[in-house]
Amino acid sequence: MLKQGLQQKLSQKLSPLQIQIIKLLELPTIELEQRIKKEIDDNPALEVNYESEKDEQEDQNNDDSDNFSLDDYLNGNDIPSYKLLTKNYSVNDKHFDMPSVSGIDFKESLIIQLGLKDLNDEDINLAKYLIGSLDDDGFLRREIENIVDDLAFNANINTTEKHLEGLLKIIQSFDPAGVGARNLQECLLLQLKRKEDAHSKNNSLAITIVNDFFDAFTKKHYDKITKKLDISDEKLKEIVSIITKLNPKPGGAYSDPSVKIQQHIIPDFILENENGNLILSLNSSSIPELNVSRSYAEMLTDYSKNHKNISKDHKQAVSFIRQKLDSAKWFIDAIKQRQNTLLVTMNAIIEFQKKYFLTANESFLKPMILKDIAEITNLDISTISRVANSKYIQTDFGVFLLKTFFSEAMYTTDGEEISSRKIKAVIKDVIDSEDKKDPLTDDALTEELTKSGYKIARRTVSKYRIQLNIPVGRLRKEL
Repeated sequence: MLKQGLQQKLSQKLSPLQIQIIKLLELPTIELEQRIKKEIDDNPALEVNYESEKDEQEDQNNDDSDNFSLDDYLNGNDIPSYKLLTKNYSVNDKHFDMPSVSGIDFKESLIIQLGLKDLNDEDINLAKYLIGSLDDDGFLRREIENIVDDLAFNANINTTEKHLEGLLKIIQSFDPAGVGARNLQECLLLQLKRKEDAHSKNNSLAITIVNDFFDAFTKKHYDKITKKLDISDEKLKEIVSIITKLNPKPGGAYSDPSVKIQQHIIPDFILENENGNLILSLNSSSIPELNVSRSYAEMLTDYSKNHKNISKDHKQAVSFIRQKLDSAKWFIDAIKQRQNTLLVTMNAIIEFQKKYFLTANESFLKPMILKDIAEITNLDISTISRVANSKYIQTDFGVFLLKTFFSEAMYTTDGEEISSRKIKAVIKDVIDSEDKKDPLTDDALTEELTKSGYKIARRTVSKYRIQLNIPVGRLRKEL
């Protein structure tokens, strides 16, 4: 028997503007620039305002409220409108010229190099398939035999392992050196054979060690190598130095986050320390100021005046124009609210970690979680997360991803609350000062930290060491 009844349900529906803001908030500066270009292309009612650039700078030079802080926000003051727009700086402001993102990854680079080779269409397609099979670090970890099977079953292309091996050799001749290797040993050999001094005595010895004594080399059984090759410890040091300077991840220049920070990231914020006064600004000089097309607005006005005699086609035109105008207004408002949210969030982070940003000393970093900043700004935790996960700040002492300033709380033996990032800094300092001929094990590291007042578990020490990209003690040993 069916029963009917009423059920009350509470649901929250986001407005188009809220959806726009959420989507834009996640984008870093370089992607925002591309998103704006796409919106301008798609919406004829959205235009770039080229006229206001000069007026913007004049307004800024005459504006006494040029330095907007978190206190201003919390006291109910509005952020000056120009700070939310493109040209949010005065003629006297300092700027950081950051390298732009080329938008090309290492696979695209390989395909460009492939185009310079005299190959037939079939071989080009096979080579592209091999390039597509590479991992992000540039290695080919799939067996050639399996790739042959995939081509046969999925692409109806018949080839042989020998033929693909030949094409892989061509790819391995491309830049960056070492790309297309099946393992680390082959990667290092490819680089050594490509060096300008490939036939020098030291480089030849390096090739021999990697080729014939790779296992002993990775395990640092140096005495076995010196004995077999009849060379001195000093000579081996020279060879080890050559090998350790090679790139173990040839695709890393494009995929490794730490490399991107230095080479391919455009910061979203710029923080300057002027005699102890921290000045924050948005790095949005490449983002155009937008406005609604005046001609489209006038067209809508004209159509509205004659609404009594309007035809079906005209009604459709009015609907189209209104939709595009509304979309343009939503987008402009979303951009402004995005900029406002970024400034408010970053100012809160700076205030919370002010001592760190003034001194660049990591020991002053306080434990900070998303909830801390959400409570200060009265913004949702998810909003803070969207800002922190994808935005970078340029400081006088480097470029940093915002989420690196957030960390869990830990305690010293005296009960003092410290951040996990501070613990990592201590671990790094201890390892930097260790005896490299007898490096510390993780157990010994844990003991050293305990002596310094940082009582943490050995597994935590191991975890932080790995996060710092520091190898275990036996692999840090020097001759």
